[in-house]
Amino acid sequence: MGAGHAHTLHHVGDSPVHRLPAHVKIVAAFLMVIAVVATPREAFWVFGAHLALLVGIWVTARIPVAAIAARSLIEAPFVALAVLLPFFATGPRTEFLGLSLSVDGLLAGWNILVKGTLGVLISVTLGMTTPVRDLLAGLARLRVPGMVTTIATLMVRYLEVIAAEARRMRLARVARGHDPRFLWQIGPTVRGVGTLFLRSYERGERVHLAMLARGYTGSMPLLGVPTTGRRTWAVALAPAAAAVLFATAGYA
Repeated sequence: MGAGHAHTLHHVGDSPVHRLPAHVKIVAAFLMVIAVVATPREAFWVFGAHLALLVGIWVTARIPVAAIAARSLIEAPFVALAVLLPFFATGPRTEFLGLSLSVDGLLAGWNILVKGTLGVLISVTLGMTTPVRDLLAGLARLRVPGMVTTIATLMVRYLEVIAAEARRMRLARVARGHDPRFLWQIGPTVRGVGTLFLRSYERGERVHLAMLARGYTGSMPLLGVPTTGRRTWAVALAPAAAAVLFATAGYA
């Protein structure tokens, strides 16, 4: 249980942003997301200001933009929705490059696109500068229910174990002549999923019994939690405070 587990989202570094306590970064990211969501969709310059704040954080954290872009592809379905809205929404219409587009649809699509993109970028920045284990510890420090953080901790720690088990089972089937490229050979794959479920359940039972034997009482201990001073909070919350000010200025 004490072994470290790497995660593809985290970008290893030693910048001032990486060194900030996880719970402080979680609060700052949450406030920035709230500021982005609260920004009026017509306040175009405010969204540019939010992006400028993020760029400043990326430069300070020395995070490569290519890595951020690769991890932000999760928002692709929302981009597709935003692109389609101007074509199917009702209301007044305008012409652009010979296309008839809904004005309300354009604004709604822009609203989804810019707020979704900024929200994803904020979340990706938090994940790239904070290991998953520290994120879960930070949530515990913020008084998130212990059962939630415990379930999330175990899920994160053993997700890669289950994935590795699935890879070994697939290699074993291929070594015995199974070729999963053809639809009529899906039977062994489906049976393998059932076997993987049973093995995962049995592994979970063994892990739980081992934890009880070592004194587990229902909550994960917090090890090496540093104290957080006012200066740390002030530095970490400065971008979030600026984002809130920008969002407020958007209503002026």
